[in-house]
Amino acid sequence: MTALPALLRPALLTRRRLATAAALLLAAPMSQAQTGAASYPSRPIHIVVTFSTGGAPDILARLIGERLQASWGQSVIVDNKPGAGGNTGADAVAKSAPDGHTIVVGTVGTHSINGALYAKMPYDMVKDFAPITLLATTPNMLVVHNGVPAKTLPEFIALGKREGKMSFASSGSGTSIHVSGELFKTMTGIDMQHIPYKGRATAIPDVLGGRVTMMFDNMPSSLPLVREGKLRALGVTSAKRSAAAPDIPTIAEQGLPGFDAVSWFALFAPAGTPKPIVDKLQLEVKKILDAPDTAKRLAEAGLDAVGSTPDELAAYQRAEITKWAKVVKDSGAKAD
Repeated sequence: MTALPALLRPALLTRRRLATAAALLLAAPMSQAQTGAASYPSRPIHIVVTFSTGGAPDILARLIGERLQASWGQSVIVDNKPGAGGNTGADAVAKSAPDGHTIVVGTVGTHSINGALYAKMPYDMVKDFAPITLLATTPNMLVVHNGVPAKTLPEFIALGKREGKMSFASSGSGTSIHVSGELFKTMTGIDMQHIPYKGRATAIPDVLGGRVTMMFDNMPSSLPLVREGKLRALGVTSAKRSAAAPDIPTIAEQGLPGFDAVSWFALFAPAGTPKPIVDKLQLEVKKILDAPDTAKRLAEAGLDAVGSTPDELAAYQRAEITKWAKVVKDSGAKAD
């Protein structure tokens, strides 16, 4: 091998030192991220639920929190932060430290509908969050109080067209419960007034008491009341019947083909959360959702467990944003 000229040796050494230094600099962030993931969680994890207790997001958060705490030996606290169609809680997480210790159960409302519905959003539904995993999906269920004379959906539509104005409750503007009603209003032509509440817990009593005609409630919330005979179900909003209530027909099969409005719930962290921490969360939560007892428990409540990758959740969210923006535009819906 030919020896290098003496004049070139210092330059070569300098280049080698620079290359080594650059490699060390590039490796440092990766090493720090891996170290952070290994020590995560280092303190209690807060799972923010953007609605009040008792609904599907709350059920999921408490189940996931209970299992994470058992697996990792670190406290998991469920924080209910309702308000502004879920925007209050979602915004709190968007502005939290991106270290995986504060995450949110995002919904179809907070992370796909509200951007089209609210004139001003406190956060960006995509840019301000790191997707972790799609937890579950569920149909909504059209329920009416027992004083409504219609026993089937076609009878109910005929009643609405005959009598005129009806009212429908929701757990807040921008929720899937709200836009399911707007979609129904658009497809049937019935004059319907939207009455937003600060959560399901305040809406349901008015539906039970007949002060509001109906509600497109999440199945995990309404199915127990239907089974107890306290509310009447006229249809589910998914394209196919739910395995949790196969005797209840879809809205689509009862004269409104194409009607499809599914609620979904997913975990998001603040944008900038290190990928190794996001991946660690996703893997552990997927393990929880894949457990037979978890899937069975959720299925009985009308929830279909998913457990997607972060990339799959990101793609699903983008498609849902496009879908619901059109529904909001066509219906003329606004945040009340």
